[in-house]
Amino acid sequence: MKITFLGHATLLIETGNKIILVDPFITGNEKAKDLIKIENLKPDYILVTHAHQDHILDVEAIAKLSGAIIVSNYEIAMHYQEKGFKAHPMNHGGQWNFDFGTLKYVNAIHTSSFPDGSYGGQPGGFIISSDHKNIYIAGDTALTMDMKLIPLSTKLDLAVLPIGDNFTMGVDDAILASDFVACNKILGYHYDTFGYIEIDHDLALKKFANSGKNLHLLAIGEDINL
Repeated sequence: MKITFLGHATLLIETGNKIILVDPFITGNEKAKDLIKIENLKPDYILVTHAHQDHILDVEAIAKLSGAIIVSNYEIAMHYQEKGFKAHPMNHGGQWNFDFGTLKYVNAIHTSSFPDGSYGGQPGGFIISSDHKNIYIAGDTALTMDMKLIPLSTKLDLAVLPIGDNFTMGVDDAILASDFVACNKILGYHYDTFGYIEIDHDLALKKFANSGKNLHLLAIGEDINL
């Protein structure tokens, strides 16, 4: 399984012969728009954790180009299905066996509304189990005790956690989250995109290392393999 960081909270996951895109926000991201061209992305699936603009901006454009199936909570999935896109609705605690593996939709504590203010359902995260690897994509979330449920059924190989603070948990809570999900290999995301979520990289790496954990802070376009 190969995971490429495309900036902010956008991930490209290649597993088997399938490509999964998570929360595409590229053309509006000043740090990513000149490095990543959405017309070059050909996902089979687009996973959406919630409806905020910095997670859905490029969903429609990429889905039109690729024919990808959009997977999200019921409200978001129906929003896109009504626009003529292919969509698969999910809700918290549910899982589905896709052709790339098993996907489970899990709790997140955040808000969710479309840019026009309309209701975007309840936010969530995803657990992807594929190619004998399990990854947790937390989405935008606070630290939550629900994270402790994950290792009861799934041994994670990687946890993707927001670390930018202000809108989500920050570094200190993300370290606790890694304890809760019982995973010491962390990919940090949702940081540095704009002023509210800028972080001290050296301090973040030091804090995780001091807690016996391996934090990966990838450059845009850089990947990690499991």
